[in-house]
Amino acid sequence: MALLELYTEYNRVWIPDAEHVWKSAEIMRDFHFGNNVLQLLLEDGTEYCYPVDPSKPQLPPLRNPDILVGENDLTALSYLHEPAVLHNLKVRFVESRIIYTYCGIILVAVNPYKQLHIYGDAVIHAYSGQNMGDMDPHIFAVAEEAYKQMARNHKNQSIIVSGESGAGKTVSARYAMRYFAVVSKSGSKTRVEDKVLASNPITEAIGNAKTTRNDNSSRFGKYTEISFDRRYRIIGANMRTYLLEKSRVVFQVVYEMKELLIEGGLSVRCVPSFGSHSAFGKCGNPKLWRWQIISSCESVISFGLRG
Repeated sequence: MALLELYTEYNRVWIPDAEHVWKSAEIMRDFHFGNNVLQLLLEDGTEYCYPVDPSKPQLPPLRNPDILVGENDLTALSYLHEPAVLHNLKVRFVESRIIYTYCGIILVAVNPYKQLHIYGDAVIHAYSGQNMGDMDPHIFAVAEEAYKQMARNHKNQSIIVSGESGAGKTVSARYAMRYFAVVSKSGSKTRVEDKVLASNPITEAIGNAKTTRNDNSSRFGKYTEISFDRRYRIIGANMRTYLLEKSRVVFQVVYEMKELLIEGGLSVRCVPSFGSHSAFGKCGNPKLWRWQIISSCESVISFGLRG
């Protein structure tokens, strides 16, 4: 809880909102210990009394000064809490069209759900050799820091890409690999990006599934190890998968599907021209199968959905 002295007239706070999650309000009167309400003025001009327990005041989080809004590093904010983080990311994304923001050594990325022209070789060379804080936040800055530390200290480095389904983890990892391939001056025939990505259709067919948030969601973890020679050029890569969500084979949440390869295999068996083939056996009535309660096999043909 922030100090009570900061809850004075004209300072601003964030209060919970059902529609916008958080909304801003201005303090109309100084708050003192023992008060049971905090007098606020909403942005639409409405006065609001925020209830406070006098014995144990839980006051709303304070809003940062406008001069700090839009900072490229969240740690530069005076108040670092959920509404401050969300508002700063929103301002950068909506008003400035910037998807990357630092939080110390962590890079926060907002998925724009469209292609951006900020990943070309010219941008890669601009970040090459630069310190992480010298350039605008970017996945290339994180990759450069890992590459530089590996070359300088001769120690293995790790980049952890995490996020919810559809956040863009796979694409972010792809851009990091592209950065390594370019700055290490690896030849086009040995580019790790191309070789690792060439295996994606196989792993994704087995381990990807449609969810309510993402039509092609990876339902497994992936550990990619990139090897460099003494001149720090890429010489190979090894990819391992783990935590495959096997439970989806027999059970799915409503409106979700099992792994794509299984869905596609069941669909092929149910197509009349294939269903009678001895290689597929007898299809029977797929709607009677336990794992087809949610999504029947007729709904998927050649890994695609029919409306």
